[in-house]
Amino acid sequence: MQAACDLVLAAAQAAIAERGRFTLALAGGSTPRPLYQRLAATPGIDWRRWFLFFGDERTVPPDHAESNYRMVKEAWLDPLMQAGSDFLPAVFRMAGEEAPVAASFVYAKEIQENVPADPAAGTGQRPRFDLILLGMGADGHTASLFPGTVALHERRRLVVANVAPQLATTRLTVTYPLLNAARAILFLVSGADKAPALRAVLGKEDQRLRYPSQGVKPRRGTVTWLVDAAAGSG
Repeated sequence: MQAACDLVLAAAQAAIAERGRFTLALAGGSTPRPLYQRLAATPGIDWRRWFLFFGDERTVPPDHAESNYRMVKEAWLDPLMQAGSDFLPAVFRMAGEEAPVAASFVYAKEIQENVPADPAAGTGQRPRFDLILLGMGADGHTASLFPGTVALHERRRLVVANVAPQLATTRLTVTYPLLNAARAILFLVSGADKAPALRAVLGKEDQRLRYPSQGVKPRRGTVTWLVDAAAGSG
């Protein structure tokens, strides 16, 4: 995870130098936890210039064991507080405990109010994150954009409540319009179970409805894949 940490810190340094702030959307799950722990242990960072958002969230309260916010809090925010940091990053969490559709509209508004757009990039008035962290599931999903779900067809809204029948649940998730307006995307993928999906996602055949990670193609941004040997074995 040191490589991922170095990439995040470099993106932060560049964004702060150019625009005075660093807007970062976080991935959930277990894979990025070591990254967040490394960031928390990095000295000399002015966290006041970091604005943290989430790419998706389960429909649970923030103290629930499955909450992405709780994972980030335990891995990153709590250690900063315990270390006596004078300043903390601004954190904008998805309200997983609220009615999903209403929560999606509220979160989209928070993004629009706190993440500047960059019309010169050809993405209109869509907010443009400096960096978005993403994972990928064995089924090729990313954020909570699952295969065959309605959110894959969204072309306007930035955040939606996405019904995932395969999980018998609803998730809050960012959408392609927001992802593909970003300056940079960083995928973190680990595990042999991801190898078949990764091979398909990086292939030439358009299969984004089956492997949603393939639909992440920023209009004027970069995509970096950091994968372990097992995930890259295909």
